[in-house]
Amino acid sequence: MTVDQRGSAVIEFALVLPLVLALMLGLVEVAVIARSEMQLIHAAREGAREAAVSPDAARAVAAARTALGPAGDRARISVSRPAEVGETATVSIRLPYRVAAPLFGGVSLELHATAAMRVER
Repeated sequence: MTVDQRGSAVIEFALVLPLVLALMLGLVEVAVIARSEMQLIHAAREGAREAAVSPDAARAVAAARTALGPAGDRARISVSRPAEVGETATVSIRLPYRVAAPLFGGVSLELHATAAMRVER
């Protein structure tokens, strides 16, 4: 390899490196969003489970917020629970999410999850 070839390899690497880093950062951000979505689904299930056994909607909201952890304070949670046993109780959660990577311009998303279970009591 001559000196000219080594120099061109360094220049090519310097040109490609930002693209590779942007791609990797994008993949990490997608993974974080997917993890947040899974956590949101889990929280909706916890809320629906509590709504199925308790007529108090505040307990279902509290169960969902607890399952969300620190993000629970930002979540909008709605509970629909009929009084009749065998009907469906539904918990819906919306969570605003702001993409952390400055490369993507601070894009904001709203994650959403809904879970339903039959009322037991």
